[in-house]
Amino acid sequence: MAGVESLCVPLPDIESKREQRLYHEKLIQTFLERRDVEFIALAGYMRILTPGFVAKWNGRLVNIHPSLLPKYPGAHAHRDALADGAMISGCTVHFVDEGVDTGRIIDQAEVPVLSGDRIEDLQERVKIAEHKLYPRVIDGLAMNPSSFLGRSGN
Repeated sequence: MAGVESLCVPLPDIESKREQRLYHEKLIQTFLERRDVEFIALAGYMRILTPGFVAKWNGRLVNIHPSLLPKYPGAHAHRDALADGAMISGCTVHFVDEGVDTGRIIDQAEVPVLSGDRIEDLQERVKIAEHKLYPRVIDGLAMNPSSFLGRSGN
C-alpha cells in the first residue's frame, strides 16, 4: 500500500517465552508510539497479544478472522467449518480483546460452503470476502470511529 509504513519485528532470541513475548511487544509498541499510530489493523498476526498491549490499544485494535464468529475461533477455522458440515462460512472483523477471537464483532461477510470443498477451496473464497470487507470496515472506522459500533453479530 502506498504511503503505509511497515516493520518486520523478528522474535528476540530470549529463552523465556514470556520475556520474549513481552520484549517483542515492547519493540512493536515503541515503533507505534514514535510514529503516533492511532489505530492497528491486524491481518495474519498469529500471536496472542498480552493483556497490557490490548488494554493500551482498547477500541483501536482490530483483527480479521476467517469464520463467522463466534463459530470456529482459533487457527483452524476452515478445517473446523468443513468438519462441522457448515453450509455457510465467512469472515469477521472484530475488536481485539484478551481472548482468542472473542472481541466485539464489527462486521461480517458470508460465503457459501460448497459440496466437495477442500480447506483450500473454502480458504480462497473466504479470502476474497476478507479483501472486500476489511478495507471497507477500516475506511469506515477511520472516517467515523463510531460508525460500526453496535453492528454486532453476537
